[in-house]
Order: sequence, then structure tokens, then C-alpha cells
Amino acid sequence: MKELLKSIDLVSDKEKAIKIYENQEIASAYVANRIASVIVKKQEQGQKAILGLATGSTPKGVYKELVRLHKYEGLSFQNVVTFNLDEYYPMHPVEEQSYVSFMKSNLFNYIDIPKQNIHIPDGTLSMEAIHAYCDLYEKKIADFGGLDLQLLGIGRTGHIGFNEPGSGDCSKTRLVTLNDLTREDASSDFGSKEKVPAQAITMGIQTITQAKEIILMALSQRKAEIIQKALKGAISADIPATYLQKLAHVEYILDKAAASLLDKGNN
Repeated sequence: MKELLKSIDLVSDKEKAIKIYENQEIASAYVANRIASVIVKKQEQGQKAILGLATGSTPKGVYKELVRLHKYEGLSFQNVVTFNLDEYYPMHPVEEQSYVSFMKSNLFNYIDIPKQNIHIPDGTLSMEAIHAYCDLYEKKIADFGGLDLQLLGIGRTGHIGFNEPGSGDCSKTRLVTLNDLTREDASSDFGSKEKVPAQAITMGIQTITQAKEIILMALSQRKAEIIQKALKGAISADIPATYLQKLAHVEYILDKAAASLLDKGNN
């Protein structure tokens, strides 16, 4: 299996593990191969690979490459267990905008992962059932020994998962209220901002940061301003992604456009 773990040229800031790629395709291929390496290593050890997965436009290229690795390079997902970061609330899993639909159409329908190994927050719960469900979601992750690798995108508010500004670094899986900018950015998927759910269930900052490895991806010029703040700004609940600065086990994977506002000396 090692032949599928390709090496890709990159420019990096070794201190913060900032890796900047020429384009989105190369960046996505690197991340897919990092994930594949975790899966293969765990297979060789006879263990399960516990992955935290993200949604949105950013990881689509990663999932496309993982599907290719499965179909043409023999990468199996039989030993993989996944936990998605979040889901809109309320949201039925058959809805086109649900993250269940997203994960099926971009990854799960095309790989050999056992269905019982897939975990995505349930957007159909009654309000009264959410707290106990979130506690159970945390327990399931802990029972598997924690996340081996967490894949993240970043919102223009600085959110990771749906941990919007004001989220504390000790937060766990819970129901949250979405920022207006987040809903505006999602409006194209729903037809209008008003149709975007006002709430979501999300893993917390503590849940995310306890993963053994974390990869935060940002692609395109639209993310350049928030990437500069997240990587170079003061650590603050105002931009939750800044909490990652405190960790040694984070890789920031950027294309040139997303990295365009970082200081040249750090590129």
C-alpha cells in the first residue's frame, strides 16, 4: 500500500507547519494522502482509524482523491470509523443540504466503509433530546480512543466546526446558534439566507483539539483574510480558529490564494 502515499513538493513554515501549495488540487491530494497514510498504518497494526471529517467546498477535492485511491490504488476503508464535525439543526438526513447527503454524495457512496462506522450529528432530534445525544457523541469518540486525525475547514467568522465567535476552548459537542455571516455564506445552498437553519449541532473546541493530529485546510482568496487572523492574530474566542495556535499537532494546508495575506517571511 505504501506506493499510494505519494510525496508532493511543498513550501512550509516548519515552526507552525504551514504548507502552501500552488493550487487546490495539489493541496487536496496532499491531505488525502495524509489521511490514507493514517488508514494504512492502522491497518498494518490491526487497528481502526478514527477520523474526524468536515463538509463544505474545501474538503471536496480531498474526498475525490480518497475515492480515487480506493478505486484505483486499493485503499480500503474497512477499518475506518468516522465522526463528522457538525450538522444543521433542524435538518432531515435526506435533504439535499444535509451533511449526511453531502458525505454520501462526495465520499461514503463510493468507498467500502461499513455503514455502522459512520457517525454524523442527528438534525432530527427533539430539542429535549439534544443534550443527552451530544454527551453520547462525545462518549462514542472517547470509547474509540479519540480521533486519530481531524480534518477542518475554516469559516469566514473564524469558526472551526460550527464553533462561532464566542466559543470557549473547553466547549464540547452541543447545539449552537449560527453567525449571520455563516448563514449568508450558506445561502446559495438553500436558496436564501432566510432558509438556512439558525442552529447546528457541532463538536466543541475541546473535542476538536484533543484529536491526535489536526489538518486545517483553506483554499481560495475568500479565506485569505481570516487565515491571516487565525494564524497570525492574538488567540481569542473572537476567532475560535486561533485556539489551534496553542497546539503542536496542527498542519495548516493552504493554496497560494488563501495564503496571500500572510507575511512573505512566513510563506
